[in-house]
Amino acid sequence: MVRAIRDGVVLAESDKTIVVEGNHYFPPDSVNWDNFRDSGQVTVCPWKGRAAYYDVVVGDKVIGNAGWAYHNPSAAAIAIKDYVAFYRRVAFLGKVKIEG
Repeated sequence: MVRAIRDGVVLAESDKTIVVEGNHYFPPDSVNWDNFRDSGQVTVCPWKGRAAYYDVVVGDKVIGNAGWAYHNPSAAAIAIKDYVAFYRRVAFLGKVKIEG
């Protein structure tokens, strides 16, 4: 089981993450969407496509652009469609532990 945690709040938890380029991508149904808001940020990866970013909100704290997802990925990245990944400033517990 891999958990994405920030300030004691579980943002996502799954034993079915997909690891791409060292990032755990969480299935959309494993994400606690109450702690997310669309940041409006967009980037483009040459092989995955266009990524939409989310701010993580925990209490009064906002961690800007802390997570992202590919909602319309390229054919090469279709396995992570709608899955959410996080920057290292969100801590992970379980199979990996990254402190940020």
